[in-house]
Amino acid sequence: MRRLFWFGAGAAAGIAAYRKVNETTRKATPSGMAEHLGGAVRELAGAVGSFGAEVRAGMTERERELHEVVERTTEPTRQQSRTVEATGWSADRNAANTGAGAPARRARGAGR
Repeated sequence: MRRLFWFGAGAAAGIAAYRKVNETTRKATPSGMAEHLGGAVRELAGAVGSFGAEVRAGMTERERELHEVVERTTEPTRQQSRTVEATGWSADRNAANTGAGAPARRARGAGR
């Protein structure tokens, strides 16, 4: 019985060693190295892709934050421009109607 046990243990160890050596030699061949390199490149490409997705998400979030800041800081200006649009009067039209251009007309007419 003891001999049968040691024979089985030796056979199992031999098969395990044979498989390990076979796997190592397959990895050492050019095709095995290419397969290993291909896996590494795929892993790198996945990492770069996820990094790009995170960068785009961060950019979108930051852009939204900046838009909110711009909205908050330009709100009074927008209210003034809405008032101008509603009344139809702008600073240029108002200046023309208050006589800002009158001295130039008088100067032309004064020499006659």
